Amino acid sequence: MPDAVVIGAGPNGLVAANVLVDAGWSVEVLEAQEQPGGAVRSDRGVHPDYVSDLFSSFYPLAAASPVLARLDLAAEGLRWSQAPSVLAHPLPDGRCAVLERRTADTAAGLAEFARADGDAWQDMYEVWSRVGPELVRSLFTPFPPVCAGLRLAARLRAAGGLRLARNLALPVRRLGEEQFAGEGGRLLLAGNALHADLAPEAAGSGGFGWLMSMLGQSHGFPVPVGGSGALTAALVSRFRRRGGVLRCGQRVASVVVRGGRAVGVTTAGGEGISARRAVLADTSATALYRDLVGEEHLPGRLLRDLERFQWDFATFKVDWALTGPVPWTAPRAAAAGTVHIADGIDALTRFSAQIAMGQVPDEPFALLG
Repeated sequence: MPDAVVIGAGPNGLVAANVLVDAGWSVEVLEAQEQPGGAVRSDRGVHPDYVSDLFSSFYPLAAASPVLARLDLAAEGLRWSQAPSVLAHPLPDGRCAVLERRTADTAAGLAEFARADGDAWQDMYEVWSRVGPELVRSLFTPFPPVCAGLRLAARLRAAGGLRLARNLALPVRRLGEEQFAGEGGRLLLAGNALHADLAPEAAGSGGFGWLMSMLGQSHGFPVPVGGSGALTAALVSRFRRRGGVLRCGQRVASVVVRGGRAVGVTTAGGEGISARRAVLADTSATALYRDLVGEEHLPGRLLRDLERFQWDFATFKVDWALTGPVPWTAPRAAAAGTVHIADGIDALTRFSAQIAMGQVPDEPFALLG
């Protein structure tokens, strides 16, 4: 009987399993698919000469994560790769907003859109330098992040307090208009907000656009050497080396509940596995509560909340094997590992509005890596 059963060997399940084995727990991870990794997997299915990431590809939050840092995945062979430039947003007229590896280089490029925008970017990054580390810690702390939140509050006061809080709550279109005179800085913020599926006019999208932009400036948008599957392989190797058990092709059908506590799981094959201390689920909220736990074990308020559950809009991914470099009309885009394709902020708004109306966008926002 393991101390904990983890449902799902996606990145969150594997990280949780590693944290628990480090704490001395015995842990068994059950994964429905034949391979671990969830949306962090890669293969050579497009072309035998190339490794393609099946789902996600670049990981600024992983690079910044204090949790992953403590796991020391480099000891398992994980290496990160960075493109010469972090991110680019080219425009049809040949101009290009570029998030460079060095802050001064990003600022110099934005100054080409408007002279004052280089200083505006430097000022924005200076604020991040003061509050960013505590903000990232609070993101990776169990909710509510009391200790990290107190430290963050102290840093926020020193960095402008209510003014900064207001900026982070703004729609990213408004934040960009207030911070930058030219289009370049506005494009970097708004394009990065779309990484979180937030429209330019959505409340709080300014905070996410700022967060992703500043993470890109401080940590880049790194990719694992050998493809995203290398990150999963490192997590699996570390987990097993420390005594954890991972079983793939084992779909969990239900969580066993007794006396109001989760005490184990039952697989689709009828196997019962008891857990001495905990059951963790790396699944969607709806799958966990409705399918695995069952509504009969849940309070009515939670069930009413589930009726209001809203998924992010859908995305799709296409992989190509190329015979040569992409012939960008904006040459500076060629050095970037991530490229945003949209003809300005208005195009991002149009795309988001069509999604909100249930339409397939006629000119989709493309995020190319």
